[in-house]
Amino acid sequence: MLEGLISFAWYGSYYEGDIGNMLARAEQAGIFSYVLPFLLIFALVNGILTRVNVFNENKAINAIISLVVGLLALQFDFVPRFFAEIFPRLGVGLAIILVILIIVGLFIDPENKGIMYTLLGIGGFIMIIILVQSGLFSDSYIGYWFYDNWSTIAWVVGIVVAVAIIASASSGKRTEDYIPYLARYPATSKKR
Repeated sequence: MLEGLISFAWYGSYYEGDIGNMLARAEQAGIFSYVLPFLLIFALVNGILTRVNVFNENKAINAIISLVVGLLALQFDFVPRFFAEIFPRLGVGLAIILVILIIVGLFIDPENKGIMYTLLGIGGFIMIIILVQSGLFSDSYIGYWFYDNWSTIAWVVGIVVAVAIIASASSGKRTEDYIPYLARYPATSKKR
């Protein structure tokens, strides 16, 4: 068995059959630039149309619309460039989130909702960084706009988070607690 593995490794390196060369050939053939983005867009649009059930379970119309949207998305070079920028960053972001979850899982109780909301906030922050970095590198206007207005966005997000925290803290009281006891349970009159 060991000889088989050695001969396979030698054959692969001698005849350029290793995985790196195979992926390079797939990239030169346009699989990463056109086929995979098309399949991703097709699957997402088809899944959304099937879930929303706009055309009453008519799978042919869902497939035709998904096919058209997928092909129109690849008409210009924007989608392949954007996918080439966002998915490597998404992989790095997911690795960071995984490491945080592993480290937090060792020391903290996962039933603690405060910790889970904090991790959700960290994940959202990483997602925003990924989207902004992808927008900046793909020469889109959104990335430059975000770069110019990030401080205003940070203030707005901070205010929204503060209002949400205050609203969630004050919603714990029931209105029944403020009604006097006698108003809730009126005295019954007894005839003597």
